[in-house]
Amino acid sequence: MKTRIGILTGGGDCPGLNAVIRSVVIAAAQRGWATVGILGGFDGLLQPVHARELLPEDMDGLLYLGGTILGTSNRGRFTAKVGHGAVRQIDPAILAEAKAGFDQLELRALVVVGGDGSLTIGLQCQEAGIPVVGVPKTIDNDIGGTVVTFGFDTAVSFATDALDRLRSTAQSHQRVMVCEMMGRYAGWIALHSGISGGADVILLPEIPYDIVTTAGGAEATGGWFREARLGGIATQVAEQIQELTGKETRVCVLGHLQRGGVPTTFDRLICTRFGVSVVRLIAEERYGRMVSLQPPDTTDVAIADAIGKLRTVPLDGDLVRTARALGICLGDR
Repeated sequence: MKTRIGILTGGGDCPGLNAVIRSVVIAAAQRGWATVGILGGFDGLLQPVHARELLPEDMDGLLYLGGTILGTSNRGRFTAKVGHGAVRQIDPAILAEAKAGFDQLELRALVVVGGDGSLTIGLQCQEAGIPVVGVPKTIDNDIGGTVVTFGFDTAVSFATDALDRLRSTAQSHQRVMVCEMMGRYAGWIALHSGISGGADVILLPEIPYDIVTTAGGAEATGGWFREARLGGIATQVAEQIQELTGKETRVCVLGHLQRGGVPTTFDRLICTRFGVSVVRLIAEERYGRMVSLQPPDTTDVAIADAIGKLRTVPLDGDLVRTARALGICLGDR
């Protein structure tokens, strides 16, 4: 019987998901295997099963196509993360139903492409008897076990381009522009694009900043509450700047624009390498592993060692030192 492997994409969408799918399908076909795409994330394994076979000849154009042809979800019955660091055990009956769907499709292994939450679900599926291999995905670049995740470079490139555009209009009108980016608890996008875009001030979740703000009705001095994200802070920062300096201030929130679009060359290459590597893990029956980029090579780590370890910007690292040396304010001085 022909070997069949499954692949699903979970969590938020991200540039490069289709490039990973393409790479897995083509690399599997080179071994004589068939690939089945699970539709709508993990829920596609539940009854009635939603899946379709993915053929190599159908992969044309996916290398540069944004989004995911399989669909994805970060809600529903498969939710293993409640906030940062809080793990929720999925109902064993749901996991058993997913295992039945996996068996119904006659799959050898399941490729899970996702971030910390999706890989946490994948590990629980592994423990429930589904052979799982993982591919790390997030624009936030905050997963442990890999130097970089795919989608990050594309998000940074877009954010830097946005800063370039904002700078020209700011100079034309003598305004202050405050740009809010994604990143949740990690400031990788803000720091990379801020330095590349010539920002004067970069506020990171890792560094308390010296502005009085409000959150949940209570005042907080010296930074946003540590258990909260910086989402929505741009307007409050802009109001403070305008009040303190008298300069006209405008806000731009990039939001989900960072998740879409064509992946960069760098991300396309990572996605392709990850796809090939994950198929190799299946061939070697090395399950419960996640592919990882450790330049110059791709390698792999245990999923259990990668999840639950938020990868934040090191405050003593070269990036922060570079920003300070350029006179960029990080809010703490």
